[in-house]
Amino acid sequence: MMAKVVVISGGGTGIGLASARYFAERKAHVVILGRRNAVLDEAAKAISRDFPSAPKVLVLTGDLASSDQVEAIRANLSERFPAIDVLVNAAGGHVLRQFPAATYADGLAGIARRWTDNFRSNTLSAVLLTEALLAQLRAPGGRIIFISSIAAYRGSGVGCYGAAKAALHPYCFDLAKALGPKGITVNTIAPGYVADTEFFGPAMTAEQHNAKVAEAMNNRAGTAADIANTIGWLATSEAVHVTAQIIQVNGGAERGR
Repeated sequence: MMAKVVVISGGGTGIGLASARYFAERKAHVVILGRRNAVLDEAAKAISRDFPSAPKVLVLTGDLASSDQVEAIRANLSERFPAIDVLVNAAGGHVLRQFPAATYADGLAGIARRWTDNFRSNTLSAVLLTEALLAQLRAPGGRIIFISSIAAYRGSGVGCYGAAKAALHPYCFDLAKALGPKGITVNTIAPGYVADTEFFGPAMTAEQHNAKVAEAMNNRAGTAADIANTIGWLATSEAVHVTAQIIQVNGGAERGR
C-alpha cells in the first residue's frame, strides 16, 4: 500500500512541525512548505533523525500569498506525486507579534497594512494553496484541514488577526459542500493557547501564561502535539463523516458552539 502524501504549510515550526512529525512517524510522504528555507531544512533534518524509517521529508519554499509562487509549488508536487491525501494549512501568524509595531505607519495607512498583512498571512495563503491543489487531492479520501484560532470567536485585541482567521470558517463550509460528493472532507481546527509555538512562546510573560492556563478547564496549556493529534484523527478513515466542522481544541477555554 502506497504511503499517504501529506502537504503541510508552515511545517517548519509549531503546529505545522508537530503535524509533520505526526505523519512522518506513521511513514507518510511529508511535504513541508514555508518562506524560511533554513527553518524548513532544520525541521526536515530533525524529523529524519527521529524517524529514520519514514520517507525523506520534502521541503518546498515559497510565499503562499503569491499566486506565482504557489503555482510553482503546485507544478512541483504534480510532477512528484500522483495524488495528495492530506493538506494541512498551518501557515500564518499575527503580524503584530512577528514584526514590531514601529514597522507600521501611523493612522489609516498603518491600519490598512496590518489588516492586509494579516489577511495575506492567514487567509490568502491558505486559500491560494488549497485552490492550487484541489485537482490533485485524492478522491475519494482526500482531507483538507485549516488552522484557525480561538481569536476567531473572541477577538484578538486588535481585530485584524481574529478576523483573518474567522474568514477561513465560511470558506471551509463552502469547500466542504462542493467537495463532499467527491468524498473529500474539509474541516477547521481552532486552537486556544498553545504554549510551545513561535506565536505564543517568546511573547508571553509568566503572568500572561498563568492567566491563559487558568482559562482551561483542565488547568494546563495546550501543546502543538494536541493539535497535531486532532489533525491526525481528521485524516483517518474513522473521520470520513466529519466535514464542514470548526473543532475547538482549547481545554474548554472557549465553549463549543
